[in-house]
Amino acid sequence: MSVRESAHRVVAIDGPAASGKSSVARALARQIGFEYVNSGAMYRAVTWHVLEKKVPPGDGVAIAQLLDAARIDCTLDGDGSRILIDGVDPTLHLRDDRVNEEVSLVSSVPRVREILVEKMRGFARAHDIVMEGRDIGSVVFPETPYKFYIDASPEVRLRRRQAQGQRDQIAARDRADSSRRASPLIIAEDAHVIDSSNLTIEGVVGEIVGRLKMKGMEIR
Repeated sequence: MSVRESAHRVVAIDGPAASGKSSVARALARQIGFEYVNSGAMYRAVTWHVLEKKVPPGDGVAIAQLLDAARIDCTLDGDGSRILIDGVDPTLHLRDDRVNEEVSLVSSVPRVREILVEKMRGFARAHDIVMEGRDIGSVVFPETPYKFYIDASPEVRLRRRQAQGQRDQIAARDRADSSRRASPLIIAEDAHVIDSSNLTIEGVVGEIVGRLKMKGMEIR
């Protein structure tokens, strides 16, 4: 599905772990009146489901079979996107250490990405959305004219992760996300890059809003 076919506007915000993209995307969506979609939470939910079913996170065939048999429901609840798998809401477990450790591996399974990318595109069929992730501008919505890549220095990102109480390794996550065969983390050619190392959330949002206006988007 192309952006033109969706008939709704999509702001794509990509970036590595702990770059600040989630906070920025949520604040931006609130400011411009769009719905907020966290694609990373969708991959974390699938990872949790895989681990709950005791499927080895490195077994792509078994994971594909598991997901093909599962019912995956994606909704918007006014504060962002939500995903249920076989009727179960895994929100409380998305930041579990075991999910942190395996999400990059599970996310690298091509069938996982195929299923979830189609779910992501479904949001834009009915809503204007701000979606954040790692391949939103490059793969999920490559035709959107509103693409941003949020980055920060490794030191700043590590401090942010520790402040969140998370213990995943930033460098290892970067290598896994950037080197996977299926939809690796890259900067889309037409994305505007913002270094958030020394900026507040409001500062990054302000820069994005300015760029959106320059591109002709009417913002209320």
